[in-house]
Amino acid sequence: ITQMKSMRETLRERNLLTNFSEERPYSLSSTLAPSPLEHPLRSSRSYLTLAPLTCGCPPSTATVRAAVSTSSPSPASCACPPTLLSVFVTHNLFNPHKSTTFRLLDNRIDLIYASGRTEGVLGQDVIQIGNLLHFNQTFTLSQKLSKDFFQNIPFDGILGLGFPSLAIQGTTPLFDNLKNLGLIPYPLFAFYLSSRRENGSVLMFGGVDHSYHTGKLSWVPVSQTHYWQITMGRISMNGEVIACKHGCQAIMDTGTTSLLGPRRHIAKIQRLIRVRPFGSLQHTVPCNITSTLPPLIFTIKGIDYPVPAQAYIYESSQGLCYSTFQNVKQPKNEAETWVLGNVFLKLYFSVYDREKYRIGLAAAV
Repeated sequence: ITQMKSMRETLRERNLLTNFSEERPYSLSSTLAPSPLEHPLRSSRSYLTLAPLTCGCPPSTATVRAAVSTSSPSPASCACPPTLLSVFVTHNLFNPHKSTTFRLLDNRIDLIYASGRTEGVLGQDVIQIGNLLHFNQTFTLSQKLSKDFFQNIPFDGILGLGFPSLAIQGTTPLFDNLKNLGLIPYPLFAFYLSSRRENGSVLMFGGVDHSYHTGKLSWVPVSQTHYWQITMGRISMNGEVIACKHGCQAIMDTGTTSLLGPRRHIAKIQRLIRVRPFGSLQHTVPCNITSTLPPLIFTIKGIDYPVPAQAYIYESSQGLCYSTFQNVKQPKNEAETWVLGNVFLKLYFSVYDREKYRIGLAAAV
């Protein structure tokens, strides 16, 4: 798999980030393989996680965002209205008319993501990722999309790896089909997100390559089978507990580049690291003080997972250093919830076990 510039960074370079973030804040919506598959990902710092797959017969290649916070695959279709075709001048579009195995289902779908909206239909076709092949995978064929969102993304679709409860009613996610058909040795997948090389990241299906982490995996039970969500003990900085004082919830999300939390706690962290406002929603720090800033420590099941400033401060191509902390919009009266995106997951190899409903974490190599 690969990591490319996130939409956030792309919008920042085009001076579009402030308006877009105000309109769409991150919110929480209510045959056996002979060996585990290691699928290469493209990777670079603070960027989105992307994986190649093929769809249809003959196969059409697409680059999809691998996200554990959603479940239904959704490639973009060439059946977009003419006014939206310009959005995809640099994208690979799936043409169902060129696939001899495509089957159209009589279902209209309207999907709303944190940063955009897509309308389309359900279809079935052959989906292949690595050497894993499923012949009748149901997916959303996107036909109408939010132009301001999709013209700024580097991927062609989304590969959902969340729980079935996040899937469209009546459909089965790709991973569940691979699991139910016995196409993978063990019902788990794992991510290694390289912070050093663009093409060094790996998505594993059915097993774990332990050469990508140091020490033993520490297992944490999933607290609800919706998102990949766990219970976190506390969050501290400079020896002081600054958030999650009585425990809270944390969602692992490979589809998110940042660290997100409740507004009041994010504001406190921004004060502690002495950020300066840059526009209405962005915050910068002098790049030369990054090495002096303290780590933010997430304590999960009694184990500390430090995130150093070199990880939570991002230096842009323009030479400015930005804080990667963002507010998360969550429903009222719900438990304090944080989202640990790729800033965290580059530091810690993560395993998602669907048989025992748990997440394994260990320091990445």
